[in-house]
Amino acid sequence: MTATTMVTKSAKVIAALVNGEELTGKQISARFGVANARALISSIRMQGYPVFLNKRTNSLGETYSKYRLGTAPRSVVAAGYQALAM
Repeated sequence: MTATTMVTKSAKVIAALVNGEELTGKQISARFGVANARALISSIRMQGYPVFLNKRTNSLGETYSKYRLGTAPRSVVAAGYQALAM
């Protein structure tokens, strides 16, 4: 595999989230070979992607959390611009 065809793990996770997938930490680890899903999501957030962690409940009443890509709230965008202006 050449350097131009190699895609990073974070790029693969970003692509999955952009395609509308919701992934648990275990799914990210198993599917993309990521050792620490929370650290990867944190680095993706630092790149400017608004990744949210939402709790879900299945039919048995068990709760689990899934990461999804969303739209950043207006207040967060405003805070970012204010931080850059200083």
